[in-house]
Amino acid sequence: MTTRTPHRPPAGEAVQQAAGELWAAVAAADEYTATDVVLHALDDGVAPESVLLDVIASVQGKVGEEWAANRLTVAQEHAATAISERAVAALSVHPAARTAPYRGRITVACVDGEWHALPARLLAEVLKLRGWHVDYLGAQVPAPHLIAHLHRTDTDVVALSSSIAARLPTAHAAITACQAIGVPVLAGGAAFGPDGKYARLLGADAWAPDARAAADRLARAPLRRPHPGHQPIDDLPHLDDQEYTMVCRSRTSLVRTVFTALEEAFPAMRAYSDSQREHTAEDLAHIVEFLATALYLGDEDLFTWFISWTAGILTARGVPAHSLPPALDILAHELKDFPRAARTLESGIAALTPHPRATAGKPA
Repeated sequence: MTTRTPHRPPAGEAVQQAAGELWAAVAAADEYTATDVVLHALDDGVAPESVLLDVIASVQGKVGEEWAANRLTVAQEHAATAISERAVAALSVHPAARTAPYRGRITVACVDGEWHALPARLLAEVLKLRGWHVDYLGAQVPAPHLIAHLHRTDTDVVALSSSIAARLPTAHAAITACQAIGVPVLAGGAAFGPDGKYARLLGADAWAPDARAAADRLARAPLRRPHPGHQPIDDLPHLDDQEYTMVCRSRTSLVRTVFTALEEAFPAMRAYSDSQREHTAEDLAHIVEFLATALYLGDEDLFTWFISWTAGILTARGVPAHSLPPALDILAHELKDFPRAARTLESGIAALTPHPRATAGKPA
């Protein structure tokens, strides 16, 4: 008598099937089915790391794309993220995902103000699978609390996560504080740039584009511990002009001034609902925030990228983006005595202005 094992699809097909099923469950806000998909994939022999990164993370990336295209509301995006987090939690206690620590100890934390915690959670789980003793601190960890934790533990490295570039000044403070007590920092997340240029600029000891690359980097060689001692945080020479500080201090008044001037320039704004007015004020606050971050980093490209991205988001939501250049003009007038800010705003305006050649030859 012979026995036959049930047919199982090849690993690649199993991952694709699981990702498709998980997306359907997430899109339907069905957390029970989503969790079942993950657990069944593990039961069928798909490697836990692949489930984390090629299934859950892949689906979460699609969630972000669908939100940007206005095919998911903010509430749906939040619900989808919560379901993904539930799926990660279910995976973490599955027998296939239990690995006894045999490497060093690592602390995984999000920068203060960074509430996108899922990338950091995914990294924490991957590092556990790779044999690390992981202290996962979650979202929005103030630097003093992070340092207090490091003083209480024998941490070999801090993995610092940030998805929003506007948090980079705060990330710089955290990187500096960790290094000041002799703990190296591995930076990761979209905020640090697609090639990690902001991680290098802010002095991180290493950078990785994703969780798998981060785990591989740590496996190749340990990060060298920096010499403990005072680390100057204001080691970016361009900050001497104080433009970043002044823009941060006047942020509230700048938003108020630009909002009032836009109402005068666009009378239709006076008929906006309370919700529309709130969204407009939030958009202006984000513009000022990213302007300040660009000044901190000395990088105009960050601001032009953000302005172009904002225009795309507004267009996807049926909101005319033609009010962005006037808003930048008003802001530039208010900051006319700040040369770097003025140049950065001019770059943003140029990024929104069609080049003459781009429309040449097109019928009217």
